[in-house]
Amino acid sequence: MTSSTSGFIFGLIAAWVLWKGLSDMFSRPAFQRVNYRGAPVATSAGLVVTAAVFFAAALIALIEAMGLGRYWPGLAPLVSTSLLAAGFGMLGLLDDLAVDEGSSGYRGHVKALMKGRLTAGSLKMLAGPAVAIVVVQPTADGSVLKLLLHGAIVALAANLANLFDRAPGRVTKVSTLALGVLTVATAVPYLSHGPRLLPGLAGAFTMLGAAWGLLRAELNEELMLGDAGANPLGAAIGLAVVFTQSLGVRIGVLVLLLIMNLISERVSFTKVIRSVPPLRMLDDLGRPRFE
Repeated sequence: MTSSTSGFIFGLIAAWVLWKGLSDMFSRPAFQRVNYRGAPVATSAGLVVTAAVFFAAALIALIEAMGLGRYWPGLAPLVSTSLLAAGFGMLGLLDDLAVDEGSSGYRGHVKALMKGRLTAGSLKMLAGPAVAIVVVQPTADGSVLKLLLHGAIVALAANLANLFDRAPGRVTKVSTLALGVLTVATAVPYLSHGPRLLPGLAGAFTMLGAAWGLLRAELNEELMLGDAGANPLGAAIGLAVVFTQSLGVRIGVLVLLLIMNLISERVSFTKVIRSVPPLRMLDDLGRPRFE
């Protein structure tokens, strides 16, 4: 079993168990929000995803330290992903609970800053890249340009994931597709060495597994991942790009992420998804019909 596969399974089980134990806590007023249908739902359940990733990392570290299992090459990327999730999860939680009125998107947050007002969203816009830079620092090899490149990939991926968190299960589905593409891009050059995945994907797969552990409850509108879950999920995939791809691919991904983030200021991803039948079908997959 590869690091990515076992990480996915550990994350899924940990998140499912944690949600069973914490669902009552998320029913308290502080976590209650109204969803797109006007129904009450628990927000910031993405905190469970981050907690699950930490539990998975701790368990794997203990198993390896006690010599109870084989060497797990994905542990270092998983630890980095855990720290990244904690940072973005904290910023996302603040944004979820603050509910800034009249400030959304890059333009809204920049306007607030220009007026001398620091909103939760503008704090995330400033502190998110800082968190990303701290976590990717070991990958930069002392290069300022690499540090900025890697930090930008992670920060923009985190924000882009949040832009897809507008319907139950959507950000998990989009993240699954994105990580699937990344897996193929990572594995194909190594097929001559056997059908294996590079350890650099392990952190993102563990994070995705944790999101899948909550997917059924999310599709049933029992919870929303919120910024506290969407931001860490996107950041984890961005970090996997940094860990596994060549410099040329990393630059290409940065350009794509930048374009997508800028487009979002003018184009509603929800309108695009709902207007394209195959995308709409995928978006509705697994969601019950509410009268």
